[in-house]
Amino acid sequence: MLKPLCALLALAIGVSASAVPQSPPPPPPGQGLPPPPPAQGPPPPAQGPPPPAQGPAHPFSAQGPPPQSPPPPPPPAGGIDPMSPDPYYHPLSDFDFQSINLALNQEWIELDLFHHGLAMFSVEEFEKAGLNAEDRYLIQFMAEQELGHAILLTNILGERAAKQCKYQYPFKTVREFVDFCQKLTRFGESGVYGFLEHLDSRAAANLLLQSITTEARQQQIFRQFEGLFPMPVWFEAGITQSMAWTLLAPYLVSCPAENPRIEWQNFPALNILNNPDATPLYKTGIPGNDTTPAITHNRTIPLSYPGREVHFEWELPGKKVSYNDSYITTTKAGEPKFVVWVSQLNITYTPLTNIKGQSGSTIQPGGRVFGDNTAPIVNGTMFVAITDQDIHVTPFNISFLNDHIVAGPALYQSG
Repeated sequence: MLKPLCALLALAIGVSASAVPQSPPPPPPGQGLPPPPPAQGPPPPAQGPPPPAQGPAHPFSAQGPPPQSPPPPPPPAGGIDPMSPDPYYHPLSDFDFQSINLALNQEWIELDLFHHGLAMFSVEEFEKAGLNAEDRYLIQFMAEQELGHAILLTNILGERAAKQCKYQYPFKTVREFVDFCQKLTRFGESGVYGFLEHLDSRAAANLLLQSITTEARQQQIFRQFEGLFPMPVWFEAGITQSMAWTLLAPYLVSCPAENPRIEWQNFPALNILNNPDATPLYKTGIPGNDTTPAITHNRTIPLSYPGREVHFEWELPGKKVSYNDSYITTTKAGEPKFVVWVSQLNITYTPLTNIKGQSGSTIQPGGRVFGDNTAPIVNGTMFVAITDQDIHVTPFNISFLNDHIVAGPALYQSG
């Protein structure tokens, strides 16, 4: 006997036949006629005018396809592989490897430095310097950023990437720690700007740019922690790898044996005898005369000014420096004759005077970046060095300056 179709379907989907609705049985003979319809009431009222005709469907609604888009304009011609199908995020030359390896060593020391400062000083010492728990956490977060940067550059360099070293620092107070941080991040940032556009690996340069812009923010924050005006320049200067390595090298004490040698030149050290000091803490509450941590302060009495006499001492070449005394300072330059001021877009020279052995003086220059009514050239945390000639260089070919450096650079705290 065949089962009803509804029962078969119910079994097929795992439901009992009794659970499936059944059709009612047919009526007995003579009873299948429907009852008569009820009496009708009055006819319905007349309908009003028909609704207005609908307009065309919205072009992006479900009532119709959108109109066909016109073809996009072709992209402008030029650029260096803007749509490379397979970017290569690794060094393409020894120049690339050594430049990024130097940047990695910079990231490692910053990671250690921020942690070291947080561990070295007590909560009471930080609070006395005007830095509360939220400020201290910001320093901790900046250390975490450095970890990310170190991982990135390690991945770019591969198996030969440098590992973290042991370091020494010149500060003894919280304010000195903050001052050293804003100076270290200054030359770390500028050191990358100097070589970034010369890297053969444009893909690696792209990633490095995304990390160094973070370091620029760190440098500004440490200036704010020190009570300085946060960004006193229109442009940030770039320096060469050898200049950056000369500034970094003294703080490396020992490094793992497998670390690749840093192949940039070490110049003889330069010391500014009367470098302006931004570390004193003044809690006056008087605008223009307060150096407490703040979003911004505008000093009534600046740290430096055009016409200020600046005094220098420098070392002779041939000194062993950096970790394990494994590097020696060198120079190709002749006799010291000028002081070069590297700031913003400008390379400015002033005569070196009162030369006695390895010491001399100069006058801080004035001048404006683009002439009258524009930013002063000398401002912020900037770079000075002793040179034998006043050669013409620009931000893109500042490496020409390397052959003419007698000593330096040093960081000049002009503002």
